[in-house]
Amino acid sequence: MIDLTRVSFGSTSAIVTSMGLIVGLAATSATRGALVSSLLIVALADNISDSLSIHVYQESEHLESRTAFRATLTNFVARLVVALTFVAIAVWVPPPALGPVALGWGLLLLGGLSWQLARDRGVSARAEIGKHLGVALAVIVVSRIVAAVIADYVH
Repeated sequence: MIDLTRVSFGSTSAIVTSMGLIVGLAATSATRGALVSSLLIVALADNISDSLSIHVYQESEHLESRTAFRATLTNFVARLVVALTFVAIAVWVPPPALGPVALGWGLLLLGGLSWQLARDRGVSARAEIGKHLGVALAVIVVSRIVAAVIADYVH
């Protein structure tokens, strides 16, 4: 069984960020190459930055060095694997279907993770899934609005 405490942060971040990027860049005239490049930059550079932040935080909490490293590594790998699934979608799915497919995949992953977390915590899965999907949808809406505004004013 997967230890959710080790993968939940990285997976959630990769899911929401990837959906936001895909929906946001779809609102512009971004090419498939620009989208894939953006997803890969986030999958690597932002992932390393977040993983380092988690590691430093864990060290500041005096977590044993080996445990902190293991948690940092599993966070990085979880986020990378999830992000690469969105890269695959961006590469292989035709542009008209890209947004809906990426959103469907991301909401399915986030819903599944939320369900598992709720089950492990003994709380209402419906409430947790609703809360988490609500935040993700807010990020997606904001991404779409920002991209549309920029597309209108920056040429």
